[in-house]
Amino acid sequence: MTLTTTEQEEKKTGKELYNYQKEAITKIFKRFEEAPDDYHLLFQLPTGGGKTVIFSELVRQYLKHHKNKKVLILTHRVELCKQTCAMLSDFGVINKVIDSKANLDDHRDYSCYVAMVETLNNRLNDNKLDISDIGLVIIDEAHYNSFTKLFKFFENSFILGVTATPLSSNIQLPMTDNYEELIIGETIETLIKNKFLAKAKTYSYNVGLTSLVVGVNGDYTVKSSDDLYTNSEMLGKLVRAYEERSLGKKTLIFNNGINTSINVFEAFKMAGYPIMHLDNTATKREREFILRWFKKTPNAILTSVSILTTGFDEPTVDTIILNRATRSLTLYYQMIGRGSRILKDKTSFTVIDLGNNIHRFGMWGAKVDWQKIFKYPNYYLDNLLTDEELEDNFRYEMPDELRAKFSKTEDVFFNVKKVYTEAIKVGESSKVVLSRSIEQHAYICIENSEDVYDALILAKLLGDDIDYRIQQYLKCICKSTNSFTDWLKEDYRQKLRAYLLANFDRVFEEINGYPPEE
Repeated sequence: MTLTTTEQEEKKTGKELYNYQKEAITKIFKRFEEAPDDYHLLFQLPTGGGKTVIFSELVRQYLKHHKNKKVLILTHRVELCKQTCAMLSDFGVINKVIDSKANLDDHRDYSCYVAMVETLNNRLNDNKLDISDIGLVIIDEAHYNSFTKLFKFFENSFILGVTATPLSSNIQLPMTDNYEELIIGETIETLIKNKFLAKAKTYSYNVGLTSLVVGVNGDYTVKSSDDLYTNSEMLGKLVRAYEERSLGKKTLIFNNGINTSINVFEAFKMAGYPIMHLDNTATKREREFILRWFKKTPNAILTSVSILTTGFDEPTVDTIILNRATRSLTLYYQMIGRGSRILKDKTSFTVIDLGNNIHRFGMWGAKVDWQKIFKYPNYYLDNLLTDEELEDNFRYEMPDELRAKFSKTEDVFFNVKKVYTEAIKVGESSKVVLSRSIEQHAYICIENSEDVYDALILAKLLGDDIDYRIQQYLKCICKSTNSFTDWLKEDYRQKLRAYLLANFDRVFEEINGYPPEE
């Protein structure tokens, strides 16, 4: 798709719909005309593509041509309810918000309602709202299943669900059970190409996830995530990743538990970085204060738990850190989408993945067959890689800054599985794998040092590589208790240090071609 001159002008002023939005509206209205009055249609468009703009214009046009009908828009969050109300007003649609405090005596004076799911459900069950003339129901963030309880009230209405990810939040309730057709909007790739969305620069840090437990909702439990992401090793990895890829940039961190987020707050605070923590226990005033601080502070870091995945729009975000793993494709796209908004001087943003999410779901912005996922969700879910399969494909790569310290070494990689297989084949003990790994680590430290003190300093920087090799070794010998793993990691570090102290001069001379002493 190439932007026309007219569309470029529209994009600058923001007063008109973009061409791709007009095309989506045309497709949807075509289904209005062709399908039965009680048809259920689903529309997909990426986060940042303007779903609210599209359905606000849809409402305006629908009411213009259906004088005797009304429209209801459903949301699941207070923030989305307010944003929808404001957008409708911008389009000249007078609307009434149905919340717990709303007086419904005058509801017949309005042709458009905006409501929260639970509030509307209560009002309808109490027969406090006449819905007999509602011809169109629009469901925002339709992948959430809380809306389906209301479908029984609108058996004669056209239902339009809108979502960025047409995959149900509940694996037991696929969207194909509630929607008859899916219309696909513009892709992330095209929106980036035409400068409607910022491009993601992605960095992934391999993390061992086999300790995580999958709960009844199909995603990892908060407790198992807290246990993993609050340990000192993971907190240290998070801070280092920030320093390597996002130092001084406005950063939003997503966690899976409040305890994790608080620990993240303490770790960054101790390191001297400006950070605040936000979760759903914050009062309205606290939330407003924190988000205002985040908006106005150029190098602000905000650590959060779920609360900012929807209904939050802050284009000044430079970096998204996924300090959690998820098995939810929807959540993956929602989290990264918080950084994709463009600004005049912002065309890209950084994604730091500390949960192997990119390995599981692919790069944000890559092509996705949404039609196939919509029609065959179980097939898609069943074929997601397990944590064990993901980790089997890992290969540790040194961060650029660390790799530069080993610039004299052409290849720093040590293939644990290969060395183990070769050793077992000739009848050697599995322990020789760690001995040879220590020798190789010592060699690259010495090769890039002037003296033994330099080599010892470099050895201390190899923590992530050491941990990776230990994990690979443990998989080979099929032993992985926490106490044994911790002991092995510490023992490896001590033996590497001892090897350097005992062998530095000999190895240094061999590397540099010095003749042996007579």
